[in-house]
Parts: sequence; structure tokens; C-alpha cells
Amino acid sequence: MVKFVASDLDGTLLLNGAQSVDESAIQYINKLVDKGVIFAPASGRQITSLKRLFGAVSDKLAYIAENGALVEYKGETIGKTAMDRKLALEIIEDVIEQPNCEVLVSGEHTAYIKPKSEEYYYRMTKVVNYHTTLVDKFTDIDEDILKIAVCDMTGIKNSKEHFINKWSDKASVLVSGELYLDLMDTNVNKGRGIEQIQKYFSLKPEECMAFGDNYNDIAMLDRVYYSYVMEKAVDDVKKHGHFITGWVEGTLREQFKEIR
Repeated sequence: MVKFVASDLDGTLLLNGAQSVDESAIQYINKLVDKGVIFAPASGRQITSLKRLFGAVSDKLAYIAENGALVEYKGETIGKTAMDRKLALEIIEDVIEQPNCEVLVSGEHTAYIKPKSEEYYYRMTKVVNYHTTLVDKFTDIDEDILKIAVCDMTGIKNSKEHFINKWSDKASVLVSGELYLDLMDTNVNKGRGIEQIQKYFSLKPEECMAFGDNYNDIAMLDRVYYSYVMEKAVDDVKKHGHFITGWVEGTLREQFKEIR
């Protein structure tokens, strides 16, 4: 019996660039949690943004935010892993120096930005709808840094090798979307977030289901038995799933037939 479901958002629950969760999906997730199934968005996004996306059902969910750097259930922090501050500031400076690359620095409830372009500012505040704080200097951030996201407005494929080659021996470096690459503490990934939830609720892998489509989902898929990879994912990701799907909500309705 599946007792816990985690789903990535961009490219998984949110298809074709969507920036809102279908109302039918929210209603069905509400039915699942009312029947005792724990549901968690598992995303590189900040927790504030995730809660906005799920609206009326948001207070009932668990959250694996910032790729697993922050894990929460009904307001209780289950896990939080910050980056080494000196390293984080070095990475931030490197991102700023790269052409076409913008930086997003995640605290616990806000993301710090210093946009190079109006396009990026609009994207983060209006399209992705993040809770953001403008800074003059990133050294002014007075809380733990949980994650650094690189946004390459020309496509992350054009700059990912630079960040992977330069920082992968010091940080966890993962492509998280067509425009994004995330850097975190080496201990952070969605799989660790799943593990923390499994320990908190005393769950076995065979009681857990997860949906993903990208490299930052691999560790999560490996932690559950019911691992679903989106059909459009690359083969390197697909080999980490036991099942393939094209529609998260449809798969949930099929797997939980008793919940109408």
C-alpha cells in the first residue's frame, strides 16, 4: 500500500511550461491526503513558492524544497542543510561573472536576487512568482544560504559544463530545468529529503511513490519502489524509474482507484 507520494514540478506535475497546478490535480491531491496519503511537492523551488502553487491544500502537505535542502511537514522543519557560507559566496561571484547567467540565492523563506536584466526580474517575480528580496551585495544576506541557482537565459546547456567542471568537487551540482542549474551542499539532494520523510513517518521504500523527469530527480527515484519517470525524460533519467508515465494526475487516479 502506497502511503507517501512525492512529485517534481517543472516538467512533471507542471507540463509544457505551466506555472500553476491544474485545479483538478489539486482537488485529487486533497482527496488523497484526506484519506491518509502523505503528498509532497519535491522541487528545486523555494518553499514559499510551493505553498502558493498548492493554495487551499498547501497546509496539508509535506515539502521537499530547494532540492532537499529544506524539508517540512505542516509547519515543522524535518530537515535543513545549509551551504558553507564562504564557498557559497565564491560560487555566487562566479555565476555573476558568466555571460547570460543570473543568480538566485535561497534562504529559508525568501530568495535573494540582484538582476542583470529586466527579463530575469520579471521572470522570477511574475512568471515563477517567487518571494524575492533585492540586494546590493550578496554578502549582506544574514541567514543560512540553502541553495544557489544559476539561470542561463539562453539555456543552461550553454553554461552547465563550466559550473559542473569548476564546482562539482565542492558542491552538489545538478541541472534542474532548461534554464536552471542548482548548487547545494554535497549532502543535499531530493533523495535525502525522501529519506528524511521516510524516517520521520517510519515508511518503507515499497510504501513510497515518486515522479520525476530530470537529473535532480534521480536520487529521489532511487529511494522509492514506485518510481515514475516522465516519458519525455532522457534515457539517463529513465533508467532510474520502474515505470514510465506522461501524466502524474492520471497515474495517481489509476493507482488509487479506490479514491474517487
